[in-house]
Amino acid sequence: MSDEQRSSGSPEPGGAASGGPEPEAIRFFGTTWLHHDGGYGLRRAGVTVGSLALAAAGAAVLRFAFQGLEVADVGPFVGILVVAGFAICSALAFRRTWDGFVRRRDPAAESAADKSAQSLMFIGFIGSLLAYFCRSLVEAPGEKLHRTEYTAARERHERRRGARTGNPAARKPRPKKRR
Repeated sequence: MSDEQRSSGSPEPGGAASGGPEPEAIRFFGTTWLHHDGGYGLRRAGVTVGSLALAAAGAAVLRFAFQGLEVADVGPFVGILVVAGFAICSALAFRRTWDGFVRRRDPAAESAADKSAQSLMFIGFIGSLLAYFCRSLVEAPGEKLHRTEYTAARERHERRRGARTGNPAARKPRPKKRR
């Protein structure tokens, strides 16, 4: 649903109460990213600490799994493959998550390759959590993208509202030109 189609009783100027676009909610932040109110700073700190703690916990779990491989004595080749696999999947998950904060994915381009990338994201969950951590150090993850889209939607709305001020049926006819 586009920003222009949403409606609620938002008291915000230019919001749905006056027919304008509404800001899109961001996970863990809602719409507090717009004016940095409603505990925005605490939420950002919580997301930063939480994502780093989850990444550390995930790394500890992977370490235990790797120790299980060492105990099973599967050989150095399998150990190298497992470490390389998790490193590559984490790097791909980091990049994919980071790109999601910068630009929207085209839903029309969503293909079978994107569906198969979900397994890479699952395996590389540490990279995704680290991308969330790095982005939350600067802003709410995705805030810049949402702010850009919201500003553009408000400008479009203002242009449309400005172009149709007044009642067109009540316009006075133009005087005829003399020849």
